[in-house]
Amino acid sequence: MVRGTAAAAAVLAAVTVPAVVQGPARAAERTGGAAAAAGPHAGLRIARFLGEKRLPHLMKFQGTTVGGLSGIDRDPRTGDWYMISDDRWRYDPARFYTGRVDIDRRTGRFGGVQITGVHTLTGPDGKPYPGFGKPRSVDPESIRYDPRRHRVLWGNEGDRPDETHQVPLAPLTLQWAGRDGRYHGLLPLPKNLRLTTGHHGPRRNFGMEALAIAPHTIAGMIEGPRYEDGPLPTVQHGAVTRLTMWSRHGRVRAQYAYQVDRLPTAPVPPGGVADSGVSEILAIDDHRYLALERSWLQGVGYKVKLYEFDTRGATNVLARGSLAKGGRYRPVRKHLVADLGRYASPTQNLEGMGWGPRLKSGERTLVICSDDNFDAQEVTEFLAFAVRGR
Repeated sequence: MVRGTAAAAAVLAAVTVPAVVQGPARAAERTGGAAAAAGPHAGLRIARFLGEKRLPHLMKFQGTTVGGLSGIDRDPRTGDWYMISDDRWRYDPARFYTGRVDIDRRTGRFGGVQITGVHTLTGPDGKPYPGFGKPRSVDPESIRYDPRRHRVLWGNEGDRPDETHQVPLAPLTLQWAGRDGRYHGLLPLPKNLRLTTGHHGPRRNFGMEALAIAPHTIAGMIEGPRYEDGPLPTVQHGAVTRLTMWSRHGRVRAQYAYQVDRLPTAPVPPGGVADSGVSEILAIDDHRYLALERSWLQGVGYKVKLYEFDTRGATNVLARGSLAKGGRYRPVRKHLVADLGRYASPTQNLEGMGWGPRLKSGERTLVICSDDNFDAQEVTEFLAFAVRGR
């Protein structure tokens, strides 16, 4: 995530409340989000916090600078982890790392993280992608390993000009790559996710941030609302973003609305910069997912909550041009799993999330990592949990 500017914050403060939608979103709008379903929550829960580990700031590996880790995933067959960097050639070209995460399957002891390899992502021409501010540049934000075809799927947020940044239009894409980083093709996008130079489609820095691969489904979520779907979150109201579903063969199946919480508190000063949205999702099965909702507030820092959501019963909004206007719809149901600020202080820019090995106790392990923005005041952090309810 690239932080906003004071000018962007002024625009954010001036927006109005989006149209109210039916069912769960009404409760979410009043409370800030977690009341998306009534009754006790019997889904996934954190059973144990296994600990925190960090990588050194601006750590060097095979001639590259490690940082900006925005997505992680694990090959369940080999135990190798894939970690994508959102570096836009500030240091090195777009790339992902491989590594090992040491979790003892008998005790759950979290021993640490080791980087073992690095691979440059290349385009159809076999060359690395251009850097920030250049045509065809990419902004890698998520990565998933496909165990069926032994390749990775990575999300590129793209770039577009707005009121504060005059940059060339660079498409948002979802791309397949080999384990060596070589281009293996695109996942088709619905037209409503295409970046434009006007007030249409996804906003700048609120594009494809989150990916998940389920047994029969691929899912991707843009970080925040499209222009047509209403304003960004404020302390008074939340926002709505879109979750897109594909078949494992790449056919677009549906889109669902996801209600993002209102800002957890005001920035300091009150007119300061604030960013908030969904930074990652992770499949539990074909219907249930985890979501990281991450906010950065000037003068306050990061706030991150972990939610579980369920697509069953949600309205397919793929054909709707706007979620701020028109008829009613039902968003996905979501439940709060944890405020992740409980487990490490200060809260970091948590953007990556992947399943680790299952423990002898039957618990599944969950690993969450932070993007340090290559900033000396932030860290590359890994949090490990034992969870139940999968």
